[in-house]
Amino acid sequence: MPWKVSAPNHGFLLRDDDGRVVGAYLAFYSERTIGGQVRKFCNLGAWCVLPEQRFHSLKLLKALLGQPGYEFTDLSPSGTVVPMNTRLGFTFLDTATSVTPNLPWPALPLGARVSADPAVLENTLTGADLQIYRDHAGTAAARHVVLTRGGKYCYVVFRTDRRKGLPFFASILHVSDPELFRAMLRRFQSHLLLRHGIPAMLAEPRVIGHRPPLSRMLAAPRRKMFRSADLQDHDIDYLYSELTCLSW
Repeated sequence: MPWKVSAPNHGFLLRDDDGRVVGAYLAFYSERTIGGQVRKFCNLGAWCVLPEQRFHSLKLLKALLGQPGYEFTDLSPSGTVVPMNTRLGFTFLDTATSVTPNLPWPALPLGARVSADPAVLENTLTGADLQIYRDHAGTAAARHVVLTRGGKYCYVVFRTDRRKGLPFFASILHVSDPELFRAMLRRFQSHLLLRHGIPAMLAEPRVIGHRPPLSRMLAAPRRKMFRSADLQDHDIDYLYSELTCLSW
């Protein structure tokens, strides 16, 4: 994890009687401020166990969930993990997802700017947005863009994703100003196409605040889950997680 956090571990591993590592469950830890309170998060990452040791797999999950004081997220559960998570108290995030073609729109509105230049990001972002950028600038999957117009900015974090083996999609992970993002959506999509070579955008209305024009909704969006005693869907985002750290 490139960001600073007091992490108790980086996950748990399984060893057999000979001391060989036969399984592991990775974890990403962070501290987030929600409603004025600092909350500790554990994001469940990759979970791999050798076939002959699969009956011990649940020990890894129970070890992670047995850590007190954490909110838990699982943002890329496999099909077999979903029902197990459900039994253990996880609930689903609203991951309704739109897919929109990125077209070479004209450079409108005038006076607006789209930049992925690290120097521009450093000089434009302020406060919590600047800290988020610095925490994620060295991650493997997160890509950063700032939209500016009329003295306002919108900080956008996205990742490239594959669908049916094709790396043609930009998945939006974070939008700091949904209103400005909506106003500059065409400029942003043109940037994705012309500067990053990405022909389509995947976006959850929960994340960007609206459904884009010319979009269609995916019939089977990828599931994401969380477990908390009191946090709600709107309290959970995709920063400080495997989605920003791992490309696939």
